[in-house]
Amino acid sequence: MQSIFETLSHLGGWNWVIFALLLLALETVIPGVHFLWFGLAAFIVGVTALVVSTAGPEYADAFVWQFQIIAFALVSMVTVFFVRRYASAHGDDATDAPSLNVRAEQYVGRTTTVMVPIQGGRGKVKIGDSLWQAEGADAAAGTRVKITGVNGSVLVVEPE
Repeated sequence: MQSIFETLSHLGGWNWVIFALLLLALETVIPGVHFLWFGLAAFIVGVTALVVSTAGPEYADAFVWQFQIIAFALVSMVTVFFVRRYASAHGDDATDAPSLNVRAEQYVGRTTTVMVPIQGGRGKVKIGDSLWQAEGADAAAGTRVKITGVNGSVLVVEPE
């Protein structure tokens, strides 16, 4: 147990910088944004410890390992909460293309041609070079229809 406290008592700025680099390397391996903010906090504490230790001999004991760990915890909390607040304010809802990943919804409002007759409520329409499943009122091949909605990956159409 003594060796842990002895190691912690010699915790300096370079150890925090190395810890930050390890956390940032872990961030690249593990999906999600989990270790980035802790790596940033460790880097900030490391730089602060290096600055204080080079400020002069009278400041050498001003930023001991206990304060460094408390500073790491506080800076970690601040970065995590700041990013959560910032990300929620500027998150996915702020996109200029809300249907970007829902391809079928991009076609709502477009007029197209029935390629396979809609019989019994089901048929196919052509959009670009693709045929899409369609549902709606019966319509013969060649009829122009307007896409009014989406049901899963099936386009809901009505005669134009």
